Amino acid sequence: MMLFPTELLSRQKRSEQAPDRFRHKRIEPYLLVKLEDRAARSSWIRPWCLSSTRRILDIVGASLLLVLCSPIFLVAAIAIKLDSPGPVFFRQMRTGLAGQRFRVYKFRTMRKDAEQMKQALRQHNHHSQSSPDFKMKNDPRVTPVGRILRKLSVDELPNLINVVRGEMSIVGPRPTSFDIDAYADWHLGRLAVPPGITGLAQISGRGDVDFDDRVGFDCRYIREQSIFLDLKILLLTPFRVLSGVVTGRGVY
Repeated sequence: MMLFPTELLSRQKRSEQAPDRFRHKRIEPYLLVKLEDRAARSSWIRPWCLSSTRRILDIVGASLLLVLCSPIFLVAAIAIKLDSPGPVFFRQMRTGLAGQRFRVYKFRTMRKDAEQMKQALRQHNHHSQSSPDFKMKNDPRVTPVGRILRKLSVDELPNLINVVRGEMSIVGPRPTSFDIDAYADWHLGRLAVPPGITGLAQISGRGDVDFDDRVGFDCRYIREQSIFLDLKILLLTPFRVLSGVVTGRGVY
């Protein structure tokens, strides 16, 4: 019987291993199942999201989008440089497949010292001070051009570089800036597939949806994963972005 991450996680107890072994001991029981079990490999280890066909489509799609969006890249880069001092691109460590950390590429939408200001602003977290997610209404760190890029989701376009590199897919759960140390056990199921630029959570809720709700959408995506679901998400994403522009709330 196929076991999805959420079902396997419900059987798992929190690991008490030392910090340097914490990541692997928590994640192996549900992600790897039993590698020597041929049935497990065919039914779970290689589902749609981890298939070679999916990877080929990601490479081709991301490469074409990078070429087609090159004029947008140029305009965005010029606007960012004219708006505030600092680099055009923002690079940050994110958590992806199986808890692996990788460096994500985005257009810079905040001041250069945004990360240093984050802790002082944590009391204004829209979710809660204890939430691993940080989202603040009218965040003072966001630049004027950055607000426009975020509303149009243009800031995420450099993620296409991560897709070509194999660190992300076009569709999948959004990678988190925090490590799996901040994940509850039942959150870990979202790490069973590569992270994506857009996903079921992004077309299903506004930017103020908290992390627990996002995990629910992500686990549902993993259970129902297919090429048809990916196409549906891709088709609905532009409408979701436009909706965010009209209402003043961007995707997350």
